[in-house]
Amino acid sequence: MTVIEQFESERSNRRGIAATPHTAILDAAEKTLIDQGDYHRLFDAKLIRVRHELGLPLTQPTSLRNIPEMHDAAFRDAYTAAAREVGRLFLDAGQLADAWAYFRTINETDTVREAIAEKIDSLSPESGQEIDELLNLALYEGAHVVEGLKLLLRTHGTCNTVTAMGQVMAQMTPDERRQAAAMMVRNIYSDLQANVRRDIERHQPISNPDATLRELMLGREALFADGGYHIDVSHLHSTVSFARHLTRDCPELELAIELSDYGARLAEPLRYPGDVPFDDYYVANRHFLRALAGIDTDASMQYFIDRLKQESDPQNQRVIAFVIADLGQRVDRINLALESAAPFLKRLEDPSGFSFTTYCVDAKRLDILESSAREDDDVLRLATALLLQGTDG
Repeated sequence: MTVIEQFESERSNRRGIAATPHTAILDAAEKTLIDQGDYHRLFDAKLIRVRHELGLPLTQPTSLRNIPEMHDAAFRDAYTAAAREVGRLFLDAGQLADAWAYFRTINETDTVREAIAEKIDSLSPESGQEIDELLNLALYEGAHVVEGLKLLLRTHGTCNTVTAMGQVMAQMTPDERRQAAAMMVRNIYSDLQANVRRDIERHQPISNPDATLRELMLGREALFADGGYHIDVSHLHSTVSFARHLTRDCPELELAIELSDYGARLAEPLRYPGDVPFDDYYVANRHFLRALAGIDTDASMQYFIDRLKQESDPQNQRVIAFVIADLGQRVDRINLALESAAPFLKRLEDPSGFSFTTYCVDAKRLDILESSAREDDDVLRLATALLLQGTDG
């Protein structure tokens, strides 16, 4: 039976029971498309039904343009309901990319993200084309970036994952960055720990097979003699940078500190510099990570404050000041951060980024906001400060 023959059969069956001939046509069309698994066109059919009921043109049924105001809310509600229903049909059929297209449109992505995670967990190494499709959906279309990186690491290795993570980092949420950073830290730490252990065991047995990286390095300068290293140093460099997205409650934070300790002991040609203020890369990152972990927080904050005092380039000063402000906020040292960073950040008011005014308000340091406004002859900032203080000056 052809599709049209099936439609005509369905339509004939409904003529006696449908409320109207039009209902019979629409019911038959939807039933036929469901049976054929043609869910994209089913979406169109459902919106044709709504348009017919509202007396709207039936052409371009999914378009949201030129809907009269009196019907706009009803049509949008119907659009959402149809997208949800069709998305669910694709999801039940295991067609995750198609399901994502519908659920993303109506901003209901959790169900698809859960399905992606479950699918990735159940994949076998032989699932070649399926792996590529899931990588494209999860990672490159942004349906579940963390799971996409997890799959990429499992199937394509560390090098590809480090590269991809660097490319998508800016599009990730803070929590996604935290999860991805934790995954990379665990991966690099595990590989490095195993490699160092094997190096040691070539010369002597190890009494504690579960020794941490720090314990393995203790008193063993020979590990680094003659430019010795035990992992791709570019991967180590990138992962330590990723680790700055961890939070205090992440168990991987201690592992990241140990990675920094290892990196700081490498021969100088293997310690690639970073951007200011991480130019002394592993030392600076160690201070940052220790502060996040609540270890000698004030001393680590002071490291960056001293670095700011030593810097003469205005652009670098702003970068360092921003690092201080970010770290101060994350380790509950906002006042300390403001006292050193305020002169370099006081003109920053990015509606979608850092706001000096907001930072001062959060720190309850309206005095700094007011004094900076007077120094800069900034009437708007001064008015804001005075209003927030509830004073007329």
